[in-house]
Amino acid sequence: MQNFLNAVTGSYGNYEEQIAMLQRAMKISSEELFEANAKLREEGESQKKVIANLSTVVASFQKNGHGSVQILEVENLNDFIEKQSKEIVDISRQREALMKNLKQKNQVLSDYAHMVSHDLKSPLRNIDSLVNWIKEENESYVDDNCSQQFDLILRNLEKMDDLINGILRYSTIDDANSEVYDVNTHHLVYEIIEILDIPKHIKIEVDENLPVLRGDKFRLQQLFKNLLHNAIKSVDKPKGKVQVKVEDKSDYWEFCVSDNGKGIPKEYQNKIFQIFEKIENDQVATGIGLSIVKKIVDYYEGEIQVQSEVGQFTSFFFTIPKKM
Repeated sequence: MQNFLNAVTGSYGNYEEQIAMLQRAMKISSEELFEANAKLREEGESQKKVIANLSTVVASFQKNGHGSVQILEVENLNDFIEKQSKEIVDISRQREALMKNLKQKNQVLSDYAHMVSHDLKSPLRNIDSLVNWIKEENESYVDDNCSQQFDLILRNLEKMDDLINGILRYSTIDDANSEVYDVNTHHLVYEIIEILDIPKHIKIEVDENLPVLRGDKFRLQQLFKNLLHNAIKSVDKPKGKVQVKVEDKSDYWEFCVSDNGKGIPKEYQNKIFQIFEKIENDQVATGIGLSIVKKIVDYYEGEIQVQSEVGQFTSFFFTIPKKM
């Protein structure tokens, strides 16, 4: 028995190394994607300025044709247009190369996540089955202390399984079916509530006016599920309350998922959306749920922010455009 426990303990080191490698890869990829998106935005703004300059020149040239204004000589105008055209072509090529590189990196990341997840899940299932078998076969010989150790192993196995599943979900958000259709968020939220493990002392209130969104059920389900799960586990009071509300903001919907739980310290409020970042004293969290939420909101070109007071409440506000 002791040899088995020592072997299981030793195996954690190998799994932790693989998870650490995957975490580093995911962080590096996320940073690269953020920098690439920023570069694309800069190039887009540059193109807008070039086009605006060309429009000004054309307008001036048209005025010159009517004898009112003369800004550039014809030769200078030709040189200017040729230069600006070359800049547009160069920027377009750079953008195309960057997008191709991003697509390749996303595919590598997805393949790597699936490979590592498969390598980890198989031994986890074997260990789980073996531990449960030993507990059942030796029930009369296992004292309370040994039983607690077995339970600790099983809890850690469950946590690692959650971590692996979270990594897979995070890596496939951008690759999932991009088909857009009507999704009734009111029905969706109640479907999620039915499958969540909600303690009896927590009451969930859902706005009856939750709208129909243009999107896809996979992403929206992940979005609301992670926020609701996060709110439920944050409640630390005898009477817990979780609310899901929405406001019509003309061009977009602003949703709010709030709870009266333990709150989030200010020093963590800017970090919680980063992958693998979590509140220091939360040993159960995987640090992936809110990063998935942020990635989905970004996918829909919305925004998300958090308001919280320690010991009082936490509210997550996020927006989804009406036209997709």
